[in-house]
This record gives sequence, structure tokens and C-alpha cells, in this order.
Amino acid sequence: MTPREAAAAVLAEAEGPLHWTVVLDRALRAGYLDPFTTTDVRAQMLDALRGLAAEGAIARPKTGVYERIPEG
Repeated sequence: MTPREAAAAVLAEAEGPLHWTVVLDRALRAGYLDPFTTTDVRAQMLDALRGLAAEGAIARPKTGVYERIPEG
């Protein structure tokens, strides 16, 4: 799974906004990302979250915090 896919999956499972460090932690714990095969997993997760937010796929309610956009 790519960092982008992992970020989207974690936020889809979350019940509210999460700080990017929690998104990364949950992705690692769930096995979505392997820190031994993903180069600089921290930077890649940040880039993925920023990219998803810039595209409007997720929301960024405040600095460092991301959430899925409610369907409706």
C-alpha cells in the first residue's frame, strides 16, 4: 500500500480528525506501511496527507490535523 492509500484508509476508519502523527502510527500498526521498505516513511506520509488535502480528498481543519470529508 502506498502512503497515500494508507493515509486515506486510516482516515476512512477514523471517527474524527486525527493529527498526522496518529495517522502515521495507525498506518504502521495496521500494517498498511512497512517502515523498513518505505524510504523516509514520515516524510512520505506528510506529503501524502498534504496532497490529499490540496486535492480536496480530505479536510485539514487545523495545522497538522486531517479528517475525511463527510459524505452527503
